[in-house]
Amino acid sequence: MNAVLDILSLRRRSIAVRLAVSALLASSAILLIAAWILTTLYRENTERAFDSRLLVYANNLATDLVSPSDPEQRSFTLGDPRFDLPLSGWYWQVGRPDAKPRDLRTSRSLVGVPLKPATSPDGKAGIGQIRQGYGRGQDERLLRIIERDVDLGEEGRYTVRVAGPADEIVNDVDRFRFSLFVTFGLLGLFLALTTLLQIRFGLAPLAQMRAALGAIRRGEADRITGEYPRDIAPLAGEVNLLIETNREILERARTQVGNLAHALKTPLSIIVNEVGSADAPEDLAFKIREQAAVMRDQVNYHLDRARAAALAGTLGTSTEVEPALAGLVRTFGKIYRDKDIAYEVSVPAGLRFRGERQDFEEMVGNLVDNASKWANARVAIRAEAVAQDNYPHLLVAIEDDGPGLPPEAREAVLGRGRRLDETKPGSGLGLSIVADLATLYRGRFRLEQAALGGLRAVLEVPGDAPAGVAHH
Repeated sequence: MNAVLDILSLRRRSIAVRLAVSALLASSAILLIAAWILTTLYRENTERAFDSRLLVYANNLATDLVSPSDPEQRSFTLGDPRFDLPLSGWYWQVGRPDAKPRDLRTSRSLVGVPLKPATSPDGKAGIGQIRQGYGRGQDERLLRIIERDVDLGEEGRYTVRVAGPADEIVNDVDRFRFSLFVTFGLLGLFLALTTLLQIRFGLAPLAQMRAALGAIRRGEADRITGEYPRDIAPLAGEVNLLIETNREILERARTQVGNLAHALKTPLSIIVNEVGSADAPEDLAFKIREQAAVMRDQVNYHLDRARAAALAGTLGTSTEVEPALAGLVRTFGKIYRDKDIAYEVSVPAGLRFRGERQDFEEMVGNLVDNASKWANARVAIRAEAVAQDNYPHLLVAIEDDGPGLPPEAREAVLGRGRRLDETKPGSGLGLSIVADLATLYRGRFRLEQAALGGLRAVLEVPGDAPAGVAHH
């Protein structure tokens, strides 16, 4: 189960991580297999070299054995003092296969204890051929043993057995294994570094394309530019074609919305003008003008929403927040100059809204207008970059020191055209327009209790942080 989860987790990782992990696993497996093969081959070569040394002693003993004299009285000399040191690990023994211990001829190093045959011979051999393997000495020391049978005809068959300490083989193989692991470790580190460089170099075009798409999203470019490898050049072309097609569709939508606005507003204006010049009763004329104004507001509302819906998906469109807010503050400062409102604006330089400036001013302007209507003396505007679902967003919070709204009234005021106080001017569509535009931009809009005591309006829409500034 854990292995399955690890595989699924790896699939969700970036391409660079997947390539690095797969290369690491493959390289590690190859190096481990190579180390095992080389260690095995080195052990076999070391054993053969050690066996060759023992075979020289065995052949010397066999030569002495076949000399023309009584086998029981022959003298066996190897000229190596290690065979004279008690329990040195270097032993030899000559005797019949079924001989009793007292009838065996042995080296002084055995101190009278017979040398047992190898418990794990490497293979079976006939008369005159060699058998080799490992065994244990009387002190339980691991020995490398080699033996051969010598047929003396009428005198019978004798077995020549020579042993040496296997420590030499084990120590030699251990030293080789350590050197091999150090070498392969350094090689693996070098391979890891070169693999990372290859991945970085190989994925550089994708990083370049990602940067180009980011520039389009931020409004710094209108298409993907630059040279790309043949593998992903078609992708860049398709994305550019998609951007162009999207732009053409949105331009046609703008044109249709403009035509519809002209087609509806002109007859409404004619109706209002005709009612004013006709000899209609005053109450009827007032009613027609009132309903025509309501129709004009509704037409403007739905046309703005249709235009915003078309523009909300436009790629490469962005608006700098600081100058837009500064313009709104100047405008509403003049409109509400009689109230002498103090506007407090906090916005980092370089903060951007991913969308049309007109839509941003429509949303924030309605909120500033609403706050200015109800404020006693202060309106605070704060904008910052936040992270939502791993994507950068713009958060604009506007609060006033007015009477505020109870929680149950905050949902009601977002209803289209709903006004809680008819004494204030306006059509009542302002906050609902803000909520609809925020939804079209896949953002959020909510009302809260302000720290200043009044109402706090929070708008969260797609945006980009200033360069070098991390998202909250």
